[in-house]
Amino acid sequence: MEQYEPDRLAPAQAAALRRGLRTGRASLTRRSLLRASAGTALAAGGLGTLSACGIPAAGKTQGGTSSEDHSAKEKVVDFSNWPEYIDVDDSGKHHPTLEAFTKRTGVQVKYTEDINDNNEFFGKIKPQLAAGQDTGRDLIVLTDWLAARVIRLGWVQRLDPSNLPHAFANLAEQFRSPDWDPGRAYSYPWQGVSTVIAFNKKALDGVEVKSISDLLDNPKLKGRVGFLSEMRDSIGMTLLDMGKDPAKLTADDYDAATARLQKAVDKGQIRRFTGNDYTSDLAKGDLAACVAWGGDIVQLKADNPNVDYVIPAAGYMTSTDNLMIPNRARHKTNAERLIDFYYEPQQAAALAAYVNYVSPVEGVKPYLAKIDKDAANNPLIIPDKTTAARSHSFRALSEKEEAAYEEKFAKLTGA
Repeated sequence: MEQYEPDRLAPAQAAALRRGLRTGRASLTRRSLLRASAGTALAAGGLGTLSACGIPAAGKTQGGTSSEDHSAKEKVVDFSNWPEYIDVDDSGKHHPTLEAFTKRTGVQVKYTEDINDNNEFFGKIKPQLAAGQDTGRDLIVLTDWLAARVIRLGWVQRLDPSNLPHAFANLAEQFRSPDWDPGRAYSYPWQGVSTVIAFNKKALDGVEVKSISDLLDNPKLKGRVGFLSEMRDSIGMTLLDMGKDPAKLTADDYDAATARLQKAVDKGQIRRFTGNDYTSDLAKGDLAACVAWGGDIVQLKADNPNVDYVIPAAGYMTSTDNLMIPNRARHKTNAERLIDFYYEPQQAAALAAYVNYVSPVEGVKPYLAKIDKDAANNPLIIPDKTTAARSHSFRALSEKEEAAYEEKFAKLTGA
């Protein structure tokens, strides 16, 4: 049987992992965390040991592997998610939407916040997936680059549309057909993550910031500009400013974007490349402007009137964290029912009001307005059609491309 033999971890990929552990989602809660770099998926847990141990892959083709579904007899669903990535009541002990699902369906949700980092979690479940065994989980949440990988490996199950009527009808147009899962056959977004330009109005002192060009070229901002240590966000936003589509990225495009950022580094325009730790610098004014994540800025704006953001005319980057059902899950139908439940606008509104990320559910705005009018009118949470049309995604990369691009980005950032 064909063995699962990933490429060895390149030095730049190892550097990307260290960045994630030091400043990214591995070190912080989900509401303000960096999506770990795609290239680091090979690092945590020692994927290369699979072949050495002779563990066969579950499959190299898309399609996934089902098993006997015990949903009818076992009224339970095991759901693994990130910390602070679901609604919680004032006591901090209850998840109202999960309890509403159980009350309606009789299905108990065993909810576990055991995903602190994409790489670390993949390391936990890969031996079972590779061996064609049950992971003990019916539903997991993976960031888009890792979601693409497990689909490619055939390690997650194709979803049954008959169990997902609300999801099929209410999925927002901008999330409907990523290149790594056309038509959402294997995944549905849990939440979206937007990348924008944030600034401190007091620190700008009248300087106008509307584009990535302003960050890179305005001498009045020298040494007070921040970019993200997440390659897809910094390169993606730069590509858009250059009139390039990250979804159609070529090697030449990537090199041109890297060169443009390198020029800004060399002249001292960029203060540093950061993970989520840009938030304190932005709030204090040490950074006048930076590339930032929308979920962070929603919270920073609420606490600091000097902090604001702009979506460049050239567009902005969007990624997703995705609900998926692993191979051999015992309760596939129950998991699909839970996915569908969160695509009811009322439930999606309760979730969005708490986590402050982009809701992928169409029709959620009037329900969210009853909970939080400001959130309902915030395009970082509920993008209007004009805003959604300006969103762009980074195309899926091969492992070879990933290694090459991370190496170049590591040299740029000094990682």
